[in-house]
Amino acid sequence: MIIAAAIVTSRLNLDPGSWISWIIVGLIAGAIAARVVAGRGFGCIADIVVGVAGAIIGGFLLGALFNAGGTVGFWGSIVVAFIGAAVLLSVLKLLSGGRL
Repeated sequence: MIIAAAIVTSRLNLDPGSWISWIIVGLIAGAIAARVVAGRGFGCIADIVVGVAGAIIGGFLLGALFNAGGTVGFWGSIVVAFIGAAVLLSVLKLLSGGRL
């Protein structure tokens, strides 16, 4: 999964560290994004999945939109993952007719 994230986010290097760090980043970013967009969390595992997917999406979007590059570290990874997770959940909410 980390290899796929590195390939997709070639411009913005999200490198919080080990796979445990990716789980922590995913949990924090996914939980915050779920509460901001949907008003509630989705559970631990779903929040992790949303957060890690958000990290991939956020790294791609910020790299493409702002031509950003470099490593953002642990806290930067949380911010980028939150942005991507919020975008992901907003799109899902639009497609599901608000039933998120």
